[in-house]
Amino acid sequence: MQIIKNTTDFFLDGSYCVAIGKFDGIHIGHQYLLKCIEEYRKDGYKIAVFTFDPSPSAFFSNDEYKGLTTLDEKRRIFEKLGVDVLVEYPLNKNTARVSPEDFIEDILINKMNVRCVVCGRDFSFGDKGRGNVELLKAYGNTKGFEVRVCEKVKCDGIEISSSLIRKEVESGEMELVTKHIGAYYSFTGIVVTGRQLGRRLGMPTVNIIPSEDKLLPPFGVYEAVVSYAGSHFKGITNVGVKPTVTDERRPVVETYIFDFDEDIYGKEIIVNLVRMVRPEKKFGSVDELKAQIKSDIDFVRNHAKSADK
Repeated sequence: MQIIKNTTDFFLDGSYCVAIGKFDGIHIGHQYLLKCIEEYRKDGYKIAVFTFDPSPSAFFSNDEYKGLTTLDEKRRIFEKLGVDVLVEYPLNKNTARVSPEDFIEDILINKMNVRCVVCGRDFSFGDKGRGNVELLKAYGNTKGFEVRVCEKVKCDGIEISSSLIRKEVESGEMELVTKHIGAYYSFTGIVVTGRQLGRRLGMPTVNIIPSEDKLLPPFGVYEAVVSYAGSHFKGITNVGVKPTVTDERRPVVETYIFDFDEDIYGKEIIVNLVRMVRPEKKFGSVDELKAQIKSDIDFVRNHAKSADK
């Protein structure tokens, strides 16, 4: 997959069908949109995704915005889904002021050689979001490109959106998150050396530091599936700051992998959260913590809900 980033000066050679959106989480609604665009390969079109970096939600937010997917996670998912070209168009004060008409003329037509645009019915673009599907269709009629509008995907009668899934993550409803994303909510990272407390307690753990751009669920203990080197292992994960043993405030994703004894320091793993077991809490002693961890492990071993996603 070709990635075009950090530039507004590019040109795509060939005929392209383009999906446009924020794609935060790349949930089942996004996947349906990408499935729609894939159908155009039979007409000889290449498949491109156009999105902004940073995302409009982060750029226009007054608060520190954290996404469901990091930039690297998005790239991996798009590549897995067979996208030919990913455009991460720089979003800044100048590009945010581009008129909807110039967005269509300069970016879609001149730069991306668009033959078809696929988007959601609530798609807006250009300065102050003045551009909409109707304007896009009007240009398509005169400039010779097709516009396909995909309706929202519903699950159990509920429209699936990134906003809905954000609320579910923030509430720790990981089973709903899995259902609406179509995959486990996950953290990818390099295993780092921790305080070795787990090893001293007879339950060695692997630690990764979550990206500062990633939305965290409530601090707590989760049933987990760890993906490493093409294999999947069940385990139990604590997302949080480990208040019983440290005063540090930087969150860590710490996982005890069941029946696993490989040395994977410095290796990349993916920690997939299946469901929340309990909130994080500060115990009166390390012995109390050890007893609770053993109880958590027994619970997950006996009541595991995990399955490969």
